[in-house]
Amino acid sequence: MLTAHVVYATMTGNNEEVANIVCDSLTNLGVNVTETEISQTDVADFMKSDILVVCAYTYDEGAMPEEGLDFYDDLQEADLSGKVYGVAGSGDKFYGEYFNTTVDHFDEAFKKAGATSGAEKVKIDLEPYEEDVEHLNSFAKKLVNKASKITY
Repeated sequence: MLTAHVVYATMTGNNEEVANIVCDSLTNLGVNVTETEISQTDVADFMKSDILVVCAYTYDEGAMPEEGLDFYDDLQEADLSGKVYGVAGSGDKFYGEYFNTTVDHFDEAFKKAGATSGAEKVKIDLEPYEEDVEHLNSFAKKLVNKASKITY
């Protein structure tokens, strides 16, 4: 059975909701899922799963979540070869060029750590609506398909 670990950082609750949607979708696809808040997560524990997902917000003009900086730094130093990853996040389009840049930063951190992208990044404006839920369900399905090919 595939395993997944979904980590989230949230200020408004939107990214916890994004993470919950991804977790539900992965569970419905037969994956054993762990979900944790980023400041309560150690990268060593995160690495025990086949599928790794980060759902995090971007603060102000492109700032990453303060509570996730240690996790972000540790992630870049990890060896994640053989792992499949995905990054999603809720942000506010009001910030223009800084909209959801944390999603991009985590995507780069996973690449640097040698992980394999399982799905395109998902960037959501504010809270997830019906079409966002569909995107997140598709995101989860792609992650499972990619991990199934690598793991088996």
